[in-house]
Amino acid sequence: MISQTSVQRLKEMISSSNNIVFFGGAGVLTESGIKDFRSADGIYMMDYKYPPESVLSHTFYTKHTEEFFDFYRKYLCFPDAKPNSAHYKLAELEKQGKLKAVITQNVDGLHQRAGSKCVYELHGSALRNYCVKCGKFHDFDFVYRSQGIPECECGGTVKPDVVLYEESLDSDVIEGAVNAIANADMLIVAGTSLTVYPAAGFIRYYSGNNLVLINKDSTEKDDDFGLVIHGKVGEILSKT
Repeated sequence: MISQTSVQRLKEMISSSNNIVFFGGAGVLTESGIKDFRSADGIYMMDYKYPPESVLSHTFYTKHTEEFFDFYRKYLCFPDAKPNSAHYKLAELEKQGKLKAVITQNVDGLHQRAGSKCVYELHGSALRNYCVKCGKFHDFDFVYRSQGIPECECGGTVKPDVVLYEESLDSDVIEGAVNAIANADMLIVAGTSLTVYPAAGFIRYYSGNNLVLINKDSTEKDDDFGLVIHGKVGEILSKT
């Protein structure tokens, strides 16, 4: 049961803030019909022949490339997914001049589809794919509809522009995200278990008093937040 008192407090915090930053994880996507990672029915809880966290590593991609793409297409590509109320609310807040940036751990591009302009994609995007040999760009459909290992005309492998385990985050994206958080007068963290680093460590750059966590389940970091609301991200944000 969502606390109406907490929602009202959130609404008041948003109303009085003019430099809001939103930091979101896979839990933002569940209302778009996409599984998150670590909840009871999430991707990491599936009975798969390899641990999903291993499949999504650079080592696995290098050694078992075809199996990586089989998993990637099945569990990380969502051709029919549409933005949900969370995405649209954030785009609305940005249009009003209140929200200055969205920082996302997701790779689906739904924030942009909903209308958000300033989006820092910490883990890249499934909508961008590049040949590792010649650098040519290929769109989402090229990889999603290909069979086996997607190949460019030059014969090189076409790799999604997503950050795998063991790979580094883009330095320009990190700088933009950190600066946005450091300058924010309100930070809303939502749909994340705050266990994936370095991304989860970004919240330490926030020094304000309006630190909010919205998540379906409790996390080990709940006590670090001034306001914690357990529930669906879109349902809660749409009430503000």
